Order: sequence, then structure tokens, then C-alpha cells
Amino acid sequence: MVARLNAALCQHQNVLHKTTSDGHDPARSLWESCRGQSVSLERALLVAYECHCLAPFCFFNGNTFVAIVRQMIEPVLAKVAPNNPNLAAQFRSVIGHFVAGTEGIKELRDAIRTMQQRLSEV
Repeated sequence: MVARLNAALCQHQNVLHKTTSDGHDPARSLWESCRGQSVSLERALLVAYECHCLAPFCFFNGNTFVAIVRQMIEPVLAKVAPNNPNLAAQFRSVIGHFVAGTEGIKELRDAIRTMQQRLSEV
């Protein structure tokens, strides 16, 4: 699924979809080690960030993993912020920026904490 998403992003931008010799195997191993397991949201986002940093593809590594985590959190946002599009947008922004490497772990943890509080109110 990850490779297909990256291939689609590359095709859309008319660039080569190719794996890297250094990053693909380590990223695939890391991704597979967590796939199918029940992990915390923070751990899942950290895995996506680490895979992005390993650069398994020639192009669009950040976009690929950001797209995956944004899809992953939609069911949570549907429960927590169904009538609050601003809160949902803020959370999407923080997790996207974290996975892309432009937001820190403190901001991520604050955002997760806010969502957990909202979830306990639902």
C-alpha cells in the first residue's frame, strides 16, 4: 500500500517512482514490524516519521507518510470532532507537520492529549 501510494504521487507529478538502495529495506522492515499490531497513536506517528526519514523512495517520502497518517486518523476525528472542523484541521496539521519533520514531539503530544481529552468526553 505504501509503495502504491508513493507511485501514485510520483505519477501525478510525472516523476520517477523508484525505491532507494539505502532506505527502502530498513523502512520496509520498520513498517512491517508494526503493521498489524496494536500500537499507540504516538508510536504509529513515530514509525511514519522514522520511515519518512529513512527515505525509502526517490521522491515524495514525506507526502507519502503524511497521507497515510491523515487517512489513519480520520475515524478518530469522526468521533472526537464531528462538528468541530477547526479542531480536526488543527490536529491534521500537527500530525502532518510532525511526520514531515517540521513539528516537534512536544506539539504532537499536546495535540494527542487534547484529542484524548475530547474522546473521553464523547
